[in-house]
Amino acid sequence: MPGKAAVTGEAPSAMVSTIDDTRFAERTPQGRLTAQRGLYAGPAPIVSKDLYAELEWGTAVRDRAGIAIEPASKVSGNTYFGRFPASYWQRWTDVTEVQVEAVVTGDGQLSVGASDIEGDARVVAAQIVTGAKQLKVTLTAKLDKFYDGGALWLDLETEGGQSLRVENVRWTVEAPEKIRPTAVTICTMNRADDCLSNLQALAADVSSLETLDAIYVADQGTDLVESRDGFEQVTKDLGDKLHYIKQPNLGGAGGFTRGLYEVAGHTETEHANVLFMDDDVLLEPDLVIRMTAFSNRTVNPVIVGGQMLNLLHPNQLHVGAEYARLNTLEPGQPVQHSLSTADLLGVDEETLKPNRQERRLDAGYNGWWSCLIPYEVVKATGYPLPFFFQWDDAEYSYRARAHGFPTVTLPGAGVWHADFHWKDWDEWHRYFNLRNSIITAALHSPFNLNLLSRVLIAQLVRYLLGMQYGLSATLIKAVEDFLEGPEVLRDGGVAAMKEIRRIRDEYPETKRHKATDVPGIASNDIGIINSAPRPSMQRLVLIKRILDRVLGRSRHSLGAIPIDEAHWWHVATFDTAVVTDASQEGVRVRSYDRAKMFDLARRGAKVIQRLRKEGGAVQEQYKRSMPELTSRENWKRLYEL
Repeated sequence: MPGKAAVTGEAPSAMVSTIDDTRFAERTPQGRLTAQRGLYAGPAPIVSKDLYAELEWGTAVRDRAGIAIEPASKVSGNTYFGRFPASYWQRWTDVTEVQVEAVVTGDGQLSVGASDIEGDARVVAAQIVTGAKQLKVTLTAKLDKFYDGGALWLDLETEGGQSLRVENVRWTVEAPEKIRPTAVTICTMNRADDCLSNLQALAADVSSLETLDAIYVADQGTDLVESRDGFEQVTKDLGDKLHYIKQPNLGGAGGFTRGLYEVAGHTETEHANVLFMDDDVLLEPDLVIRMTAFSNRTVNPVIVGGQMLNLLHPNQLHVGAEYARLNTLEPGQPVQHSLSTADLLGVDEETLKPNRQERRLDAGYNGWWSCLIPYEVVKATGYPLPFFFQWDDAEYSYRARAHGFPTVTLPGAGVWHADFHWKDWDEWHRYFNLRNSIITAALHSPFNLNLLSRVLIAQLVRYLLGMQYGLSATLIKAVEDFLEGPEVLRDGGVAAMKEIRRIRDEYPETKRHKATDVPGIASNDIGIINSAPRPSMQRLVLIKRILDRVLGRSRHSLGAIPIDEAHWWHVATFDTAVVTDASQEGVRVRSYDRAKMFDLARRGAKVIQRLRKEGGAVQEQYKRSMPELTSRENWKRLYEL
């Protein structure tokens, strides 16, 4: 799901900034450019070390900076974080070779492995060391046979009687003539502890983040990051790199755009990067090195996206690369051949090969959990739309692509973000998802209104059959506000956020309850009633369920339904259904209400018919307003500067 998904509460009324007159400028590099580090443990104990290096046999002790290998052992770097994405470097940069450097003590063999589009491995360089004491070893690999896919990695091996310590592993490439300055921007909203943790992670690694010039924190909450005990220390640790800003709550779009706004106002060159980062991620700081180095060496500016791993399941990759079906309002579609919700320590069920992203993929867009935008893109494309949040990332990538700037999702540049499927769809942010997706479709798709109307009608029917009346009202409000035209974006979404929460508050099933404290129902009376399999003749079942609902017929008076079985064809057979919330932290009570159903159906049909008739004219209004809405002057107004 695109965009930032948790920006609630009221914003501070005033804005305070600690920005000084820092000027971002390109600088001449000293030596080779570090493209990524070879690490052997993650940033937190919940992260498996096997994501960094895998023990194939024998014994080894892995720590963050290095590894100690016992006799008769082998460790492979053919892992998610251990691999160097050679295919992407060959396609997007003019780098022709990469060196892997390591400081070695002891006896053993270091070898650089390579894969191809099929995942078949080969060795491209190797060196045996004997009696080494803090010896710097350098192996070189050409970037010449990876255009369609494949990666490089470092393997370490000892024989009987040998032991080996390897540390300070660096993958380096020839540096460009000038290094681009980079600013990290963190948007935060009442997640002070999470944001502080990521600042502390950056501070702990700041000496290695050579291309990082500044860190902007756009704090839009009432529970402020600066109120935490550790903030004073992290401010000292980061020094003049940290710029802490308090501003009105303008959602994820407003928080992230602030970084673009500040860098544009403080840079002496158009060759600068802004790296967006969510506040609630578990950060792998090496992501900064990997994304900024790649951006420094691309032949032409591209948006560089980081990948998302699931925080509740740290071994899972959310998606290798994704795109959106714009006219049918479907974000988060895995591109062909992409891994999707893949166990990075597991194997593919069909090929029985390890889950590795061997094939190079072209992304449509990248989520803003970590996404690097070169300033050249902003200069040519403009700033993000004031969407508040949801679809801001997708809209911006598709707009940039139209100006000649594609999005590249870089393997191995990953952060852990809360699993999307543990967030319930029936929330107030669904309004922004729907409204902004329609705006994005109007701007960047054929905008087939007959197709779009069918999509929305199908959604509305499913919501009504599932007794999700608040979600139905959310959809109706989203379409109504789209038809209001660009004026709905003038305040950055603040009024819309308050209004949709007020509307949804009128519908009981939008509220979450403890399973042992369901209003009006004794918890002992609620038994699970499981769903039948998905109907083979869905259209026929749909007609039957609609007739049953219209006539007030039901099969079950009361029952509990697990979230994975809360399908419209099952929920529609109940008078009252107690449905588990996707968060697994409570339940929602959905009760049949014939009057609400008919009222919402009439309103929905009316507004979707309006969309079919008026959508083309409204589309032109949004297109005409784009230059003003995405201008620096508009964001300056929204920031009350």
